Amino acid sequence: MDQVTTLEQLLATALRRIAELEAALATMAEENADLRRQLAKNSNNSSKPPSSDGLKKPAPRSLRGKSGKKSGGQVGHRGNTLRQTPTPDFVERHEAAHCSACQRALTAEMAKGMERRQVFDLPAPRLEVTEHQAAVYCCGHCRAMTTAGFPDGVNAHVQYGTRMRAAAVYCNVGQLIPEDRVCQLLRDLFGATSLCAASVTNWVNSAAHTLGGVVEHILARLTEGDVRHLDETGLRVAGKLHWLHSICDPAFTHYRISAKRGAVPTFLNGGTIVHDHWKPYYAHMSGVDAHALCGAHHLRELRAIEEIDKEPWATEMSAVLNRANQLRCEAQHRGETELPEPVRQGIVTRYMAILAKGLAFHECQPPLARSPGTRGRKARRPGHNLLVRLRDYRDDVLRFIADFAVPFTNNQAEQDLRMMKLRMKISGTFRTLEGAQVFADIRSVISTARKHGLNILETLTLSPSQIIARL
Repeated sequence: MDQVTTLEQLLATALRRIAELEAALATMAEENADLRRQLAKNSNNSSKPPSSDGLKKPAPRSLRGKSGKKSGGQVGHRGNTLRQTPTPDFVERHEAAHCSACQRALTAEMAKGMERRQVFDLPAPRLEVTEHQAAVYCCGHCRAMTTAGFPDGVNAHVQYGTRMRAAAVYCNVGQLIPEDRVCQLLRDLFGATSLCAASVTNWVNSAAHTLGGVVEHILARLTEGDVRHLDETGLRVAGKLHWLHSICDPAFTHYRISAKRGAVPTFLNGGTIVHDHWKPYYAHMSGVDAHALCGAHHLRELRAIEEIDKEPWATEMSAVLNRANQLRCEAQHRGETELPEPVRQGIVTRYMAILAKGLAFHECQPPLARSPGTRGRKARRPGHNLLVRLRDYRDDVLRFIADFAVPFTNNQAEQDLRMMKLRMKISGTFRTLEGAQVFADIRSVISTARKHGLNILETLTLSPSQIIARL
């Protein structure tokens, strides 16, 4: 009897150990699958930047699909090329002395016409020096000495002018050239041999202080609006992670540096905001009328689920979203302001049918194993999470077919952040938070001026009131 009891205890222990090993094996299998999924991600099927692909960069695959148009310039596209001007700065006449056929001498009276060719080139670069002379007077009555006033901005015996300062700021902030190389560039082009990096830094800081009113004007224009794009990206400041928040639309751009990613702009009023479904945009921005989610993010996530997880519904959902965007673009091209109701309802019906198919697929899958002591809600697979989001935020996902003012993607914000990320790749970090905000303020003005078609170098020489009048 004792031997039977012992064997039963050993069997129970073995069964318990087998169950533990099976649970551990299931957990390891899920971890292995998750690691494989992370390794399979690239810039085509996730939000990872192309620079992270390394030497295993995948072949490019457009998310937009075929448009049916031929490559190159489209019919009606107005080309832009170098053309002759009727008012050249200089004219050089070239005359022939002998006939090219019989070699007889030619005279001016034999000329019958003129063939013109023009060469566009830079003038020889040089600095222009303007000397300001203030007359000194001696009063005939009291014999006191009076000196005439100098123009505003002429403060030193020798100094660089506004255009030279604007050129340095433009090179440093606009073209992302480090201060030392700005000095080298201006020295080589214009002979500014006495320029140093400290001067460039001081000019940049002074420009940011001067342009403060313009930045406030830009932010005020973006506070109230119809459709605005929001995004954020990390950057290093003083060796620590900070966040660059962007608010933009086709006409204005505003950048702001914060130590917290969650410091979203809560002051926006009305209109629609387009973003990538980061939850704080929903939690802290109750003043806006509606949200719209970026379709490009959804297409990348769907591609990952299609390629890595092999879930069939993802391909169908990608096709629906691309087709909906195509129908909207075709309607806009025809001058329409909305899709016909049957077309819109057909898209929604197909959308919901695919969601039901995907959710049914995941309900049949075995639940994910949970590590001992794990708390919170049960973990879901990436495809399941995306399905729930597409279901719960259907109106925001499909906002672009209900309101033609809302674009399909959040590319406007991502394009405006691209140059800021390039600045980080060049320099790596900002030394101080103040320096980072100075850069962000000037870039806000440069990006906005470029959207308005203004010459950036000329804009940086204007007063704040003049810049605001042109925006």
